[in-house]
Amino acid sequence: MKARRAIRRALEIQRDGIGFSFVEILSPCPTIWGMDPVPARKWVAEHMIPVFPLQVFRDRKPEPVAEAVPPQRPLAEVLGLQTAEVMEPGEKSVREHSFNRLTVKIAGFGGQGVLLLGQLLAEAGMREGLEVSWLPSYGPEMRSGSAHCHVCLSRERIGSPLISHPDVLIAMNKISLRKFAGTVRPGGLILYNGSTVPADLGSLPSEILCVPASAIADKLGSAKVANMVLLGALLENLGCLQPATALAVLQTKTSKVALLEANRKALEEGSKFARTDSQVCETSSPVIQ
Repeated sequence: MKARRAIRRALEIQRDGIGFSFVEILSPCPTIWGMDPVPARKWVAEHMIPVFPLQVFRDRKPEPVAEAVPPQRPLAEVLGLQTAEVMEPGEKSVREHSFNRLTVKIAGFGGQGVLLLGQLLAEAGMREGLEVSWLPSYGPEMRSGSAHCHVCLSRERIGSPLISHPDVLIAMNKISLRKFAGTVRPGGLILYNGSTVPADLGSLPSEILCVPASAIADKLGSAKVANMVLLGALLENLGCLQPATALAVLQTKTSKVALLEANRKALEEGSKFARTDSQVCETSSPVIQ
């Protein structure tokens, strides 16, 4: 009841234009904590509330102030950087990109590196001076459950991270291909982790490239790097980002030398396959406009 009143008050404040509202709710998670529901609720009261006290921190209309121009400081100064390590608003990208906006949906099973692949794309785009967004969606299962994410790379501001009709679909299994292939916009691109598409898929107004990423990853000695094979194929096919940028991001994600080397080889093999061996199952117009 208290939470309901707090949320109602927050909505009223924003409705009336008084200010921004933020409501924090403490809730147990017995599954992740490995506890029964009753002990989990007790743990919230005994351990969380002392750290995150439940109270109204502020609920008043701010007093009007005289119109004033807010002080402006360079972004590098705000972040305490000694050099121009961060681009200022309005500056050009690190490199000129051949697209204004590129949307990608990546889908597969939990454990296939679906979300990580999306994160790598987003961070690589950010390093190349693009506006980026990454929106994950996954079930409660740690492994084998459905998982997908939305990634947007843009030279302009992104209004929403949700993507209904992506330019590119990376489908890491048949279920994801069947579920999302029809949502790809006409003239889009589908990268499918397989040698051939299912016979019952039907005709689509998009180009489908079959890349047996799992088989390539197995040959490299690590099934975990199938997502990097697909990333290499994507970068080679579209030229949207530099492979060196993706590799630089990868180096920040793992400290294991062997795994990093496997990922590097997977990127190269994916790129090589897209250059020389990729099978076009369906054709359409180019994805980048």
